[in-house]
Amino acid sequence: MKVNVNAVNFAVDQKLVLFIQERLLKLEKFYDKIVTSDVFLKVEKTSEKENKLIEVKIHVPGDDFMVKKQCKSFEEGIELAAESLERVLVKRKEKIRSHI
Repeated sequence: MKVNVNAVNFAVDQKLVLFIQERLLKLEKFYDKIVTSDVFLKVEKTSEKENKLIEVKIHVPGDDFMVKKQCKSFEEGIELAAESLERVLVKRKEKIRSHI
């Protein structure tokens, strides 16, 4: 799977990019037909502490799944987004199995 990380209006740290890639590659355990994933990182200009916006879009044959999370840190947001995607991918796999 190819992981594309896009940071909007700031430079992203290499450690964060590696963390995102490692975490999203673990999704292949749940569904092995993932083609690519696009990650968009944004920092909103608000006074709230939860100003990090994370959007993860995964492309699988015949479908795209998108998850948005807003958290205090990008790491926390990626973790929550990946957990949501795990549930979605497991449902997708079960749905495909039931049709066979």
